[in-house]
Amino acid sequence: MQARSALFDLYGDYLRPRGGRAPVAALVKLLAPLGIAPPAVRTAVSRMVRQGWLHPLRLSAGPGYLITPKAARRLDEAAARIYRTAKTGWDGRFDLIVLEAPTARRDRQRLGANLTYLGYGMLDEQTWVATRPGEDIDGVLAEAGVRYERFTAAHAGGTSGAMAVVRRAWDLAEIGRAYEQFVAEQRPLLAAVTVRSDDEDAYAARFRLVHAWRTFLFRDPQLPPALLPDRWPGASAAAFFDRHAARLRPAADRYVEQCLDGGARNLRQKGR
Repeated sequence: MQARSALFDLYGDYLRPRGGRAPVAALVKLLAPLGIAPPAVRTAVSRMVRQGWLHPLRLSAGPGYLITPKAARRLDEAAARIYRTAKTGWDGRFDLIVLEAPTARRDRQRLGANLTYLGYGMLDEQTWVATRPGEDIDGVLAEAGVRYERFTAAHAGGTSGAMAVVRRAWDLAEIGRAYEQFVAEQRPLLAAVTVRSDDEDAYAARFRLVHAWRTFLFRDPQLPPALLPDRWPGASAAAFFDRHAARLRPAADRYVEQCLDGGARNLRQKGR
């Protein structure tokens, strides 16, 4: 698990509901159970500041970092997709983007990753499609510096035609296998965490669960049920995730509060 990715998970799942800020000491302590060393945390934090995701500030517990408005928007959008709190209906229309792809390979890859994250699938290098407009899609494209046009379109072939578009834009069989693998890998790890486990173990197990589930934001466009195959593996995987994320949440929250409170308490003791 990379430190930068883990920090996004930490802020999105635990710190955003607590004001989106934390002292450096708490960040280090909260990532330690995941095997992430303090130098890696500090390097990742510095990188996120340069990229406009975090803002340094002075807290009562010492130096810390606050999420920026840009980060808050991205984290809130991710949380809505992870916990499926957004509407999943479909009006039968696609959001189509026709763009001039960047000439540099690295820029194309970065733009492609951003579009995929926002739920778009590629029909060809210039044409991307989604079943709903991506959050701040115009801002993402403007930041990439590419010329583009957007259209809203319904397929003349109805649902069967729409499903053909979906099959071109996404490999649903591969995504389905990834969901099955997710459950197979996580089940024994989660079974090892019981009511007798300590809070740190529960926190670490839940963190890894959410981290693994978050990768589907870059794989699964969360298509409406009408466009999905029968017995879609993503549905049972989502139920599995919800059950264990909720089961481990109280212990994980206690551990987070302990780490946040511990930094402030240590600072008070040093000041005596």
